Amino acid sequence: MGLLLGLVLGLGLFLIVTSGSDRPRQRPRRRSLRSRAGSLLLAADVRAVTGGQLIAGSVVAAVVACLLVAAISHAVPVALAFGLFAGLLPRAILRRRARMRAKARHDAWPEAVDNLVSGVRAGLSLPEALSALGESGPAELRPPFRRFAADHRATGAFVQCLDHLGADLADPVGDRVVEALRVAREVGGSDLGTVLRTLARFLREDGRTRGEVEARQSWTVNAARVALAAPWVVLLLLASQSSTVSAYNSAAGAVVLALGGATSYLAYWLMRRIGRLPDEQRVLR
Repeated sequence: MGLLLGLVLGLGLFLIVTSGSDRPRQRPRRRSLRSRAGSLLLAADVRAVTGGQLIAGSVVAAVVACLLVAAISHAVPVALAFGLFAGLLPRAILRRRARMRAKARHDAWPEAVDNLVSGVRAGLSLPEALSALGESGPAELRPPFRRFAADHRATGAFVQCLDHLGADLADPVGDRVVEALRVAREVGGSDLGTVLRTLARFLREDGRTRGEVEARQSWTVNAARVALAAPWVVLLLLASQSSTVSAYNSAAGAVVLALGGATSYLAYWLMRRIGRLPDEQRVLR
Protein backbone atom coordinates (compact mmCIF):
# COMPACT_ATOMS: atom_id res chain seq x y z
CA MET A 1 0.00 0.00 0.00
CA GLY A 2 2.82 2.40 0.86
CA LEU A 3 4.54 1.65 -2.44
CA LEU A 4 1.33 2.40 -4.36
CA LEU A 5 0.87 5.70 -2.54
CA GLY A 6 4.46 6.65 -3.30
CA LEU A 7 3.99 5.91 -7.01
CA VAL A 8 0.79 7.93 -7.12
CA LEU A 9 2.45 10.85 -5.33
CA GLY A 10 5.41 10.75 -7.69
CA LEU A 11 3.13 10.63 -10.74
CA GLY A 12 1.15 13.60 -9.42
CA LEU A 13 4.28 15.66 -8.86
CA PHE A 14 5.52 14.80 -12.35
CA LEU A 15 2.25 15.91 -13.91
CA ILE A 16 2.30 19.17 -11.94
CA VAL A 17 5.85 20.00 -13.03
CA THR A 18 5.31 19.12 -16.71
CA SER A 19 1.95 20.87 -17.04
CA GLY A 20 3.29 24.41 -16.67
CA SER A 21 3.27 25.07 -20.40
CA ASP A 22 1.54 23.44 -23.35
CA ARG A 23 4.30 24.53 -25.74
CA PRO A 24 7.30 22.26 -26.30
CA ARG A 25 10.44 23.72 -24.82
CA GLN A 26 13.02 24.43 -27.47
CA ARG A 27 16.62 24.01 -26.61
CA PRO A 28 18.86 26.88 -27.61
CA ARG A 29 20.79 26.03 -30.74
CA ARG A 30 24.47 25.62 -30.05
CA ARG A 31 26.66 27.84 -32.17
CA SER A 32 29.55 26.32 -34.04
CA LEU A 33 33.15 26.96 -33.05
CA ARG A 34 33.74 29.00 -36.21
CA SER A 35 30.64 31.13 -35.53
CA ARG A 36 31.77 31.88 -31.98
CA ALA A 37 35.25 32.74 -33.24
CA GLY A 38 33.73 35.09 -35.80
CA SER A 39 31.63 36.81 -33.14
CA LEU A 40 34.73 37.29 -31.00
CA LEU A 41 36.62 38.81 -33.93
CA LEU A 42 33.71 41.13 -34.64
CA ALA A 43 33.56 42.22 -30.99
CA ALA A 44 37.33 42.87 -31.04
CA ASP A 45 37.01 44.80 -34.35
CA VAL A 46 39.46 42.51 -36.15
CA ARG A 47 38.04 42.36 -39.67
CA ALA A 48 41.07 41.10 -41.57
CA VAL A 49 40.81 37.64 -39.98
CA THR A 50 37.99 35.12 -40.32
CA GLY A 51 36.79 32.65 -37.71
CA GLY A 52 38.43 29.75 -39.54
CA GLN A 53 41.73 31.61 -39.73
CA LEU A 54 41.60 32.31 -36.00
CA ILE A 55 41.06 28.62 -35.24
CA ALA A 56 43.87 27.63 -37.61
CA GLY A 57 46.20 30.23 -36.09
CA SER A 58 45.46 28.99 -32.59
CA VAL A 59 46.27 25.41 -33.64
CA VAL A 60 49.52 26.54 -35.27
CA ALA A 61 50.51 28.51 -32.16
CA ALA A 62 49.81 25.47 -29.98
CA VAL A 63 51.90 23.17 -32.19
CA VAL A 64 54.82 25.60 -32.41
CA ALA A 65 54.88 26.23 -28.65
CA CYS A 66 54.63 22.50 -27.97
CA LEU A 67 57.58 21.77 -30.24
CA LEU A 68 59.70 24.57 -28.76
CA VAL A 69 59.08 23.53 -25.15
CA ALA A 70 59.65 19.89 -26.08
CA ALA A 71 62.98 20.80 -27.66
CA ILE A 72 64.04 22.67 -24.51
CA SER A 73 62.71 20.37 -21.79
CA HIS A 74 62.43 16.98 -23.54
CA ALA A 75 59.28 16.42 -21.46
CA VAL A 76 56.12 15.68 -23.42
CA PRO A 77 53.61 16.51 -20.62
CA VAL A 78 55.21 19.91 -20.02
CA ALA A 79 55.27 20.62 -23.75
CA LEU A 80 51.60 19.69 -24.10
CA ALA A 81 50.64 21.95 -21.20
CA PHE A 82 52.36 25.00 -22.66
CA GLY A 83 51.09 24.13 -26.12
CA LEU A 84 47.56 24.31 -24.72
CA PHE A 85 48.32 27.69 -23.16
CA ALA A 86 49.69 28.99 -26.47
CA GLY A 87 46.59 27.77 -28.29
CA LEU A 88 44.35 29.68 -25.90
CA LEU A 89 46.48 32.84 -26.02
CA PRO A 90 44.95 34.36 -29.22
CA ARG A 91 41.47 33.96 -27.79
CA ALA A 92 42.53 35.58 -24.52
CA ILE A 93 44.09 38.52 -26.39
CA LEU A 94 40.95 39.00 -28.47
CA ARG A 95 38.70 38.81 -25.41
CA ARG A 96 40.78 41.47 -23.68
CA ARG A 97 40.68 43.64 -26.80
CA ALA A 98 36.92 43.17 -27.02
CA ARG A 99 36.47 44.18 -23.36
CA MET A 100 38.60 47.29 -23.79
CA ARG A 101 36.77 48.20 -26.99
CA ALA A 102 33.39 47.66 -25.33
CA LYS A 103 34.38 49.87 -22.39
CA ALA A 104 35.67 52.62 -24.69
CA ARG A 105 32.48 52.49 -26.72
CA HIS A 106 30.30 52.48 -23.63
CA ASP A 107 32.05 55.61 -22.40
CA ALA A 108 31.70 57.25 -25.83
CA TRP A 109 27.99 56.55 -26.39
CA PRO A 110 26.62 59.42 -24.22
CA GLU A 111 28.56 61.96 -26.29
CA ALA A 112 27.46 60.29 -29.52
CA VAL A 113 23.81 60.34 -28.46
CA ASP A 114 24.11 64.02 -27.48
CA ASN A 115 25.58 64.82 -30.92
CA LEU A 116 22.76 62.90 -32.57
CA VAL A 117 20.14 64.82 -30.59
CA SER A 118 21.82 68.11 -31.46
CA GLY A 119 21.83 67.21 -35.14
CA VAL A 120 18.14 66.33 -35.12
CA ARG A 121 17.25 69.51 -33.25
CA ALA A 122 19.30 71.52 -35.75
CA GLY A 123 17.05 70.30 -38.56
CA LEU A 124 19.17 67.51 -40.01
CA SER A 125 17.43 64.42 -41.29
CA LEU A 126 18.14 61.13 -39.54
CA PRO A 127 20.53 59.87 -42.25
CA GLU A 128 22.40 63.18 -42.18
CA ALA A 129 22.61 63.19 -38.38
CA LEU A 130 23.95 59.64 -38.35
CA SER A 131 26.42 60.37 -41.13
CA ALA A 132 27.68 63.42 -39.22
CA LEU A 133 28.74 61.13 -36.37
CA GLY A 134 31.32 59.64 -38.72
CA GLU A 135 33.08 63.01 -38.84
CA SER A 136 32.30 64.79 -35.58
CA GLY A 137 31.36 61.93 -33.25
CA PRO A 138 33.62 60.18 -30.73
CA ALA A 139 36.66 58.58 -32.32
CA GLU A 140 35.73 55.10 -31.07
CA LEU A 141 32.42 55.20 -32.95
CA ARG A 142 33.37 57.00 -36.15
CA PRO A 143 34.25 54.00 -38.40
CA PRO A 144 30.80 52.32 -38.25
CA PHE A 145 29.02 55.61 -38.93
CA ARG A 146 31.37 56.39 -41.81
CA ARG A 147 30.50 53.03 -43.32
CA PHE A 148 26.83 53.84 -42.75
CA ALA A 149 27.25 57.13 -44.61
CA ALA A 150 28.94 55.40 -47.55
CA ASP A 151 26.29 52.68 -47.57
CA HIS A 152 23.46 55.21 -47.53
CA ARG A 153 25.02 57.26 -50.32
CA ALA A 154 25.30 54.13 -52.44
CA THR A 155 21.84 52.66 -51.81
CA GLY A 156 19.60 55.33 -50.29
CA ALA A 157 17.75 52.60 -48.35
CA PHE A 158 17.70 53.98 -44.81
CA VAL A 159 16.12 50.94 -43.11
CA GLN A 160 18.53 48.53 -44.76
CA CYS A 161 21.47 50.77 -43.85
CA LEU A 162 20.21 50.82 -40.24
CA ASP A 163 20.31 47.03 -40.21
CA HIS A 164 23.88 47.09 -41.48
CA LEU A 165 24.80 49.73 -38.89
CA GLY A 166 23.39 47.63 -36.03
CA ALA A 167 25.32 44.57 -37.19
CA ASP A 168 28.46 46.68 -37.63
CA LEU A 169 28.21 48.23 -34.17
CA ALA A 170 27.49 44.85 -32.48
CA ASP A 171 26.65 46.74 -29.31
CA PRO A 172 23.62 46.66 -26.96
CA VAL A 173 23.44 50.45 -26.80
CA GLY A 174 23.77 50.64 -30.56
CA ASP A 175 20.82 48.26 -30.88
CA ARG A 176 18.65 50.56 -28.77
CA VAL A 177 19.66 53.65 -30.72
CA VAL A 178 19.09 51.91 -34.06
CA GLU A 179 15.65 50.65 -33.05
CA ALA A 180 14.63 54.07 -31.70
CA LEU A 181 15.64 55.65 -35.01
CA ARG A 182 13.82 52.94 -36.95
CA VAL A 183 10.59 53.59 -35.04
CA ALA A 184 10.99 57.35 -35.48
CA ARG A 185 11.51 56.86 -39.21
CA GLU A 186 8.59 54.47 -39.79
CA VAL A 187 5.84 55.73 -37.47
CA GLY A 188 7.09 59.17 -36.51
CA GLY A 189 8.67 60.00 -33.19
CA SER A 190 8.09 63.40 -31.67
CA ASP A 191 9.65 62.12 -28.43
CA LEU A 192 12.83 60.86 -30.08
CA GLY A 193 14.94 63.63 -28.55
CA THR A 194 13.57 62.95 -25.07
CA VAL A 195 14.21 59.22 -25.41
CA LEU A 196 17.78 59.74 -26.60
CA ARG A 197 18.56 62.30 -23.89
CA THR A 198 17.20 59.94 -21.21
CA LEU A 199 19.30 57.14 -22.66
CA ALA A 200 22.42 59.34 -22.55
CA ARG A 201 21.77 60.21 -18.90
CA PHE A 202 21.33 56.54 -17.95
CA LEU A 203 24.52 55.63 -19.80
CA ARG A 204 26.52 58.27 -17.94
CA GLU A 205 25.22 57.08 -14.57
CA ASP A 206 25.91 53.45 -15.41
CA GLY A 207 29.41 54.25 -16.65
CA ARG A 208 30.20 56.22 -13.49
CA THR A 209 29.05 53.38 -11.23
CA ARG A 210 30.78 50.69 -13.25
CA GLY A 211 34.03 52.66 -13.28
CA GLU A 212 34.06 52.93 -9.49
CA VAL A 213 33.43 49.20 -9.06
CA GLU A 214 36.06 48.21 -11.61
CA ALA A 215 38.65 50.48 -9.98
CA ARG A 216 38.05 48.82 -6.61
CA GLN A 217 38.25 45.25 -7.88
CA SER A 218 41.10 45.72 -10.37
CA TRP A 219 43.81 44.96 -7.81
CA THR A 220 42.06 41.72 -6.82
CA VAL A 221 41.76 40.60 -10.45
CA ASN A 222 45.40 41.40 -11.19
CA ALA A 223 46.55 39.54 -8.08
CA ALA A 224 44.54 36.50 -9.14
CA ARG A 225 46.12 36.57 -12.60
CA VAL A 226 49.61 36.75 -11.13
CA ALA A 227 48.82 33.88 -8.76
CA LEU A 228 47.56 31.83 -11.71
CA ALA A 229 50.59 32.47 -13.93
CA ALA A 230 53.34 32.23 -11.28
CA PRO A 231 53.47 28.39 -10.88
CA TRP A 232 53.57 27.84 -14.63
CA VAL A 233 56.32 30.41 -15.13
CA VAL A 234 58.36 28.67 -12.44
CA LEU A 235 57.71 25.33 -14.14
CA LEU A 236 58.93 26.72 -17.45
CA LEU A 237 62.10 28.06 -15.81
CA LEU A 238 62.76 24.71 -14.13
CA ALA A 239 62.03 22.70 -17.26
CA SER A 240 65.66 22.92 -18.37
CA GLN A 241 66.86 20.98 -15.31
CA SER A 242 67.14 17.23 -15.70
CA SER A 243 65.65 16.46 -12.28
CA THR A 244 62.50 18.43 -13.08
CA VAL A 245 62.22 16.84 -16.50
CA SER A 246 62.51 13.33 -15.08
CA ALA A 247 59.87 14.09 -12.47
CA TYR A 248 57.27 15.26 -14.97
CA ASN A 249 58.19 13.01 -17.91
CA SER A 250 56.12 10.15 -16.55
CA ALA A 251 52.50 9.13 -16.05
CA ALA A 252 52.46 10.45 -12.50
CA GLY A 253 53.96 13.76 -13.64
CA ALA A 254 51.35 14.07 -16.37
CA VAL A 255 48.60 13.50 -13.79
CA VAL A 256 50.09 16.17 -11.53
CA LEU A 257 50.22 18.66 -14.41
CA ALA A 258 46.66 17.84 -15.43
CA LEU A 259 45.38 18.27 -11.87
CA GLY A 260 47.35 21.50 -11.47
CA GLY A 261 45.97 22.88 -14.73
CA ALA A 262 42.41 21.91 -13.83
CA THR A 263 42.76 23.45 -10.38
CA SER A 264 44.21 26.67 -11.79
CA TYR A 265 41.45 26.97 -14.35
CA LEU A 266 38.73 26.25 -11.80
CA ALA A 267 40.12 28.79 -9.31
CA TYR A 268 40.45 31.48 -11.99
CA TRP A 269 36.98 30.73 -13.36
CA LEU A 270 35.46 30.98 -9.89
CA MET A 271 37.24 34.27 -9.26
CA ARG A 272 35.98 35.70 -12.55
CA ARG A 273 32.50 34.31 -11.95
CA ILE A 274 32.18 35.76 -8.47
CA GLY A 275 33.64 39.16 -9.33
CA ARG A 276 32.09 39.55 -12.78
CA LEU A 277 29.98 42.61 -13.38
CA PRO A 278 26.70 42.08 -15.23
CA ASP A 279 27.13 42.68 -18.95
CA GLU A 280 24.33 44.08 -21.02
CA GLN A 281 23.35 41.48 -23.59
CA ARG A 282 22.31 42.13 -27.15
CA VAL A 283 18.69 41.19 -27.73
CA LEU A 284 18.35 42.41 -31.32
CA ARG A 285 20.68 40.42 -33.55
